[in-house]
Amino acid sequence: MSAAPARRRFLTARWCNLILANYPVADELLRPLLPPGTELDQFPEWNLRFYVTHEGQRGVCFVREFVPRWLVATLARVIYNEPYRAARMTMGVKDQPDSLTADYGVNWGGRVHSLHAVGAKPAFRPGPDSAERFFKEHFLGFGTSRRGRLIRYEVYHPEWDVYPVREFRADVDWGALYGPEWAVMNGKEPASVVLAAGSEVSVYPRGTG
Repeated sequence: MSAAPARRRFLTARWCNLILANYPVADELLRPLLPPGTELDQFPEWNLRFYVTHEGQRGVCFVREFVPRWLVATLARVIYNEPYRAARMTMGVKDQPDSLTADYGVNWGGRVHSLHAVGAKPAFRPGPDSAERFFKEHFLGFGTSRRGRLIRYEVYHPEWDVYPVREFRADVDWGALYGPEWAVMNGKEPASVVLAAGSEVSVYPRGTG
């Protein structure tokens, strides 16, 4: 990834030990959510995002994002029309000599939804044509403004190493988390799972189109 631009950032954070669980989803669930000018590219993720292209550039689009801070969620919705929600969340990471275990939970809709993954060590850098690199290395995000226009933003971070996943569990009620139309995903197994080491990240708005 090239150097970050010298302009005001929308968001800075540290994303570490990310579980990327990738599920095949019917196109008709995603097409109503596409920002203007984008087309479906690949699978959604648990957080929940899906992959799109715009004028030949690959990026991501979010269905819903959960954060533990009410202020962050409110500002993201009001200023950028991003689908953030504030919820009670838990996380636990166990770093052992031969493995890394990550557990995440979000309390929503009257229950706790959880993800669990165990990765083997050492972590490695996936090849340029690998599925792992495709799912973790996207540097453009797209959304829709309140006026129905395309919103674009850039995400900057160094390339992430990944841990080979040897165990994964998801206890998620898709309908409760994302809306009743997503209940068809309950009980489905992911097509792939990536456990990424993560890093500091910066997000820069690129305006509307």
